[in-house]
Amino acid sequence: MTTPDEHPTLPLPGSPVHDLRRKRRVWPWIVTILVVIGLAVAAFFVAEAIVRDLVAKTIRDQITTRTGIDASNAEVEVPGLMLPQLASGTFDSLTISGEDVVFRSFSGDILVEAHGVPVRGDGDLTDATATVTLDEQQLQTLMSGVQGFPADSIGLAAPNVTVATELSLFGGTFPVGVALTPSAEQAQLVLSPAEFEIAGSAVSADRLRDQFGVLADVLLRDWHVCVADRLPAGVTLSEVGVDGATLVAGFDIAPGIVRDTALQSPGTCS
Repeated sequence: MTTPDEHPTLPLPGSPVHDLRRKRRVWPWIVTILVVIGLAVAAFFVAEAIVRDLVAKTIRDQITTRTGIDASNAEVEVPGLMLPQLASGTFDSLTISGEDVVFRSFSGDILVEAHGVPVRGDGDLTDATATVTLDEQQLQTLMSGVQGFPADSIGLAAPNVTVATELSLFGGTFPVGVALTPSAEQAQLVLSPAEFEIAGSAVSADRLRDQFGVLADVLLRDWHVCVADRLPAGVTLSEVGVDGATLVAGFDIAPGIVRDTALQSPGTCS
């Protein structure tokens, strides 16, 4: 007589016991696959972070080396995942920002926004613009190189740049305040007189000329300030205005500046 142990009965397919044994065989494979996927995802994001830091450092170094602008403290932001964009050869968009960035003879806060940036630097940008913001001290440094301009007294009061000076006539000294409206003309910063005060009282340009004659010419003139020689040739001043206590200048960036060394070199003032 045989016993059940000598001839075990296999569970029928579809029975609860059969399904349980099947699940037990499949479960380790599911766990293994999930672990592999988790490790792959973790490795991807670790690589993403490493590459992102490397790209930011490379961009900062290239800006400093190729243009002479000190971008060592600038922040570089590339929205979206970095690795797929590197693989495609183009960054969809890129932002560079920094405070007190040095442009040869003056400094300012900068914001660059670029689109369609070639990763290898062998093509053109789709488009790019830059904004440079100067406070009173930074503007004073810029204007101190302009002969005859009273940079020591410069101030900012939207929408104008202000200066204070003195005119002497018949042994008397008269304090004069001038409000200058900034604009961009032919890639130059232009400061045009808009308002005048003598001893705290508003006067017109005609009154100033009648009272001081040719002595008033220094106050009635437009001041043209070339900044091209302090920036790469591919960066052109396009607009300027006063916002609160800062001067904000907008620049157009030539699409070929990434690959063309001539556009990376300092511009010239004609």
